[in-house]
Amino acid sequence: MICRYPRGTCFFHAMESFVEKSLLFDFYGELLTEHQRRIFQEIVFNDYSAAEVARDEGISRQGVHDLMKRIEKTLEDYENRLRMVQRFLAIRGRVRKIQELTENPGDSEKETLRQIRAISSDILEEL
Repeated sequence: MICRYPRGTCFFHAMESFVEKSLLFDFYGELLTEHQRRIFQEIVFNDYSAAEVARDEGISRQGVHDLMKRIEKTLEDYENRLRMVQRFLAIRGRVRKIQELTENPGDSEKETLRQIRAISSDILEEL
C-alpha cells in the first residue's frame, strides 16, 4: 500500500507496526525478562505513555524509551536468527491458499487436488 502520509502518522502504518510488535512478542516474549515483558505490555498493549510507565516503575521517561528500543531490538534479533514469525506467516498464507482451493475448486478437481497436495508438501517440508 502506498501512503502519502509520513510514517508513524498514518493509521495503517500504526496498525502494521502494532501487528508486527504483537507477533514478535507472541513468539519471543517469554525470552524477555519479567521487567521487559511488563514494560513492553504496558506501552504496546495497554497504550501507556512513557511518562506513565516511568512514574509507575520509578525510572525516567528516557529510561523507558531506551528500554523499549532495547526490547524491540532484542525481539527483532530473535526473529532475524530464528525466523519463527516469517515461517508462521508463510505457512498461514499457504493454508489460506488451500482454503481458497477447497472453497472454489475450479473446473478440474484433479488439478485442485494436485495444487493442495503440492502446498501441503511445502508446509510439511517447512516444519
